Amino acid sequence: MKENSTKPQIVIVTGGALGDWALPYLASGCMLVGADRGALFLIANGLVPDAALGDFDSVNEDERRLIRQKSIQYLDCDPVFKDVTDTQWAFEWAMSRQPASLLLLGATGSRFDHTFANVQLLKRAAEQGVPCRIVDACNEISLLRGRGSLSLAKGSYEQVSLLPLSGMVTGITLEGFLYPLTDAQLTIGQSLGISNVITEQTGTVRIEEGLLLVIQSLG
Repeated sequence: MKENSTKPQIVIVTGGALGDWALPYLASGCMLVGADRGALFLIANGLVPDAALGDFDSVNEDERRLIRQKSIQYLDCDPVFKDVTDTQWAFEWAMSRQPASLLLLGATGSRFDHTFANVQLLKRAAEQGVPCRIVDACNEISLLRGRGSLSLAKGSYEQVSLLPLSGMVTGITLEGFLYPLTDAQLTIGQSLGISNVITEQTGTVRIEEGLLLVIQSLG
């Protein structure tokens, strides 16, 4: 099932680290966007990209033809004369659809520069009020804005870490964690927020000001 409302749930699959772990996130009902080699991953797993975008410099000509044939919409560009990464292009395309939520798969991998650039896209989404996550085989990354809260269910992720994306985050309060905090603050360079554990059925993170990365990780 494809887009059926004015605010679809969109999953972007890009060309970083991918595997079978990603398949449960590609449920029917979501709009699927493949960025560069991410489109090939979708097709190889029997899925039809609603859109495939990129310079496609990571696929050969036969694979590129297949992506063009199998995708509902195909958009390409010159690999040299472009100003953004394929992932950001897919992100901007998705945001123009005013999604209800956005999920990025394959957004982490061996290129730290690309990974960090993709993490910063969470800020762009938060500024427009769109819930956005990055998920890989071992982590789930979300961003919390000032005067916001986030509830995390106790589950498969054993560790929860908090890292500021802004210079300072204030008014941090944690409930349901092994190491609770009340009206605390974090600045870039501190490791106070690393490796906490949810002890209740639900852990809650609240902040007053700033931008806080919430990273759930396997042990």
